[in-house]
Amino acid sequence: MSTAAGEKLDALGDVVGEREQSDAAQHLARSFKGALAALRRMRGRETHTPGELTDAQYSLLFCLRDQSQMSLRDLADAADLSPASVTEMLEGLAVAGLVERQRSDRDRRVVLTSLTDNGRQLVEERRARFEPRLRAALEPFSEDELVVAARVLDRLRDMFDEIAEERLGDHRL
Repeated sequence: MSTAAGEKLDALGDVVGEREQSDAAQHLARSFKGALAALRRMRGRETHTPGELTDAQYSLLFCLRDQSQMSLRDLADAADLSPASVTEMLEGLAVAGLVERQRSDRDRRVVLTSLTDNGRQLVEERRARFEPRLRAALEPFSEDELVVAARVLDRLRDMFDEIAEERLGDHRL
């Protein structure tokens, strides 16, 4: 094969590779949007029965699972909820005996929240119910593939955070 023909073949391979990557990126974007839509549908179909917790309340409890204590602001950020919503939910969770709230020794203006033993037990029971489903859903993928998927999702999170910051900056002007 001539050098010119080889160069053309390499260039064609680059174009095909770019198109495949573009197609893969578009496929990923569609799948990501689909996963978010399914999550919204699941949360939207949630029925709140007295005595049962909502997914948002469980989200707060799960945020507290790996922390000894969290401030309201940190908890709201971690759960992706407004501080006002978190305040209301924490009041109900405290009445139910699932969380404890106490003022910070370092800054009396800050109220720190932690799980009670009952709250921790409830979180572990729910995790035990859902973890097998998550493991089954991810089972076909190698550890390397899951690491790459996590990196992709982290990059998407960072991108959305950047866009949110830009929008916030636009509103400040």
